[in-house]
Amino acid sequence: MGYIAHIRESDRENQLLETHLLGVKNLAESFGSKLRIGHITGLAGMLHDMGKFTKAFLEYLIEAVNNPEAPPKRGSVDHSTAGGRLLYDLYHKGKIEREKGLLAEIVGNAIISHHSYLHDYLDPDMESPYLRRVRDKDDLNEYDKSVRLFFARVMSEEEFQRYVDQAVYELKEYLKVSSSFSMEAKCMFLTKFVFSALIDADRTDTRRFEEKVKEEEEASPPAKELFQNYYIKLIDEIQLLTNQASSESPINRLRSEMSEQCERFANKPSGIYTLSIPTGGGKTLASLRYALKHAIISDKKRIIYVLPYTTIIEQNAAEVRRILQDDVHILEHHSNVIDETDEDEADEGLVSIRKKLKLAKDNWDSPVIFTTMVQFLNVFYAKGSRNIRRLHNLSESVIIFDEVQKVPVSCVSLFNEALNFLKDFCYSSIVLCTATQPALDFVERRLHINPDAEMIQDLDLIIEAFKRVEIKDEDANEMYTNEKLTDFMLDKLDEKRSILTILNTKSVVKDLYQRLLIALEGTPVYHLSTSMCAAHRKRILEQIRDRLKNKEKIVCISTPLIEAGVDVSFECVIRSLAGLDSIAQAAGRCNRHGEDALQQVYVINHAQENLRHMKEVMTGKEITKQMLVDLRRDPTSHGGHLLSVQAMTSYFQRFYSDVKPLLDFNVAKLNMKMTSLLFAGNRENNFFQDYYANHRNRPPLFLLNSYRTAAEHFQVIEDLTRPVIVPYGEGEEIIAELNGAERIEDFGRWMRKAQQFTVNLFPYELEALDRNGGLKRSLDGQILILKDGAYNEDYGLDLENDSWTGGYFFTD
Repeated sequence: MGYIAHIRESDRENQLLETHLLGVKNLAESFGSKLRIGHITGLAGMLHDMGKFTKAFLEYLIEAVNNPEAPPKRGSVDHSTAGGRLLYDLYHKGKIEREKGLLAEIVGNAIISHHSYLHDYLDPDMESPYLRRVRDKDDLNEYDKSVRLFFARVMSEEEFQRYVDQAVYELKEYLKVSSSFSMEAKCMFLTKFVFSALIDADRTDTRRFEEKVKEEEEASPPAKELFQNYYIKLIDEIQLLTNQASSESPINRLRSEMSEQCERFANKPSGIYTLSIPTGGGKTLASLRYALKHAIISDKKRIIYVLPYTTIIEQNAAEVRRILQDDVHILEHHSNVIDETDEDEADEGLVSIRKKLKLAKDNWDSPVIFTTMVQFLNVFYAKGSRNIRRLHNLSESVIIFDEVQKVPVSCVSLFNEALNFLKDFCYSSIVLCTATQPALDFVERRLHINPDAEMIQDLDLIIEAFKRVEIKDEDANEMYTNEKLTDFMLDKLDEKRSILTILNTKSVVKDLYQRLLIALEGTPVYHLSTSMCAAHRKRILEQIRDRLKNKEKIVCISTPLIEAGVDVSFECVIRSLAGLDSIAQAAGRCNRHGEDALQQVYVINHAQENLRHMKEVMTGKEITKQMLVDLRRDPTSHGGHLLSVQAMTSYFQRFYSDVKPLLDFNVAKLNMKMTSLLFAGNRENNFFQDYYANHRNRPPLFLLNSYRTAAEHFQVIEDLTRPVIVPYGEGEEIIAELNGAERIEDFGRWMRKAQQFTVNLFPYELEALDRNGGLKRSLDGQILILKDGAYNEDYGLDLENDSWTGGYFFTD
């Protein structure tokens, strides 16, 4: 009898199960080879669908194909448990060899989870969902038959044992790496890497079969060849800038010198380094120069830019595209358009809409990638196989974190652990790129930054040379309302052509914007916030830049999203009191290119901002307020000004000390830290302590951590948001194309395009829209769409709200 993995929709062609298993094995091996664990990942690949060697599954599959209108219940035949059970039966019973037992748990968990998310070894109920599947499940009626057929058709028992021995050797070698990681942490990251390799290999093989695509047809040029070509184009661009008449100015000479320092630094081995070029110092070109040169020397496979907001992805990606002259190999990943639902078994039979969306290529397999901090953290810690599928492609990479000070406070420990893993195990190089370096090596779970990590020499002298603004302290004890702030701005407009005002919450931004529209009739006033989709913000920023370039009168009111790398330059900036890093970044939007003599950045204390849900902003605000008091008392304190290296170091060290209880991502509902759920030993694991108290023994497992529970409670922002496509610009065309797409490749292309036309909404916003009839659902409810009346051309989402707008959490 021929056992089938999939039946193609277009021509009813069968993919034999053994063909699929060996195809996934080979792909998974290639992904795992990046960490020297190809046999571990290959083991997951060859066993993941072993449970399809059954008459029950074959009948289920044929029934699904023959009756597409009324298919059998999805997941009614369990095919993902068998491979995990085989490993448990062979290596986790009787006299257990430690490494083989560990291998069975790590690989087995990936296998049984490949249609949902990794299982807990021990959950809040003191049960083991992992053991429930591989040891206790009693309805695998054809399991013995599946085992016999696997050894007969995929790999003989003798060959399989040799393969497992190789995997055990790789596991032992992996566990020897880096004494700074606990065994639990090493195994957690390894399990997630194996799971990532399996998910991507499975979906890639399935998509290629469905689309009749051969591997060689998808091959990209060798990374080194591509990067060498890019490097030549970048040097041509730098030479062009050098030949300009203004290149001999002191500032341009400094830019050129810092760029050359970055190139020389590229010869250093892989590690975690800092690039602290001041605002306007040519950070984008300098970091790209380092990344390309280092990738060529160290044989890296991709360059990944991680940015805090979607606002600046488009800007930075457009600049890099222009220089490298390549539209094909540069990927922008803004957000997940589809909210991934939990499911235990995927659709089988004909490829449904749900499965097409799942299979669409979304794995960061591009030479150059731009994405957000939210998406980066989701890869490691969020639920859903779509996120973790990308993890293995972070290895052998140069990863540049632009404006790294925006890492969310609650995620600092998780962020540091992820970067340490990428450095120590994945042969990746990390660059922390910002003018306001956070003290990430100061916290308890510290970042393993290399010695002499800073790429730029004599930073204090560089900062002084680039000084273009002075911080004006508008006495913090004098509270500003929007009414008073409007009067203040009107006075400043008598002497300044352009003013940018940055406030901490969306509601006060919108209110001030509406006041100024009335007070400044005839003067262009612009609004920016994350209530607007990325494409909308891009259009507004283009209009702002044009008016600034033409030296027209202009006012912009924005949330903090404009601070992180947005290339605009106003004559005057007003900033509501916040953390020192935010003040410094706001200052970077004033006199950015030194067009004028020293300009002013006014710091005000706003009376109407509701910060009760923004503890980190309040903490940063109080520290900055005290530093302003210090400077009033002693002008030489904190290095003499708020933009000094000394001031920034002092600020972040005090800030991380004040928020120390928050750094490990507390899960209030469980009274546990996320770090304990993921990689703590027995002493810090509350679930284990409860289990031991009841049973006076440990569970019969080597690993006891709770990967799924952690993922279910992880979210970069405090309230889980959902992406909604908006009817702005091309948004309506994209919605129509997604509804009409037939091929998986088309779904993937239109989903990527849709990212720029989404806003992320909080549950209360979705509920309000549902009540008002402002939402539509498409593609079996997988995609949410905003109706026309709920999106405003001036400020985006047309709902009154005061949700988080920036700083240490993200709505992008």
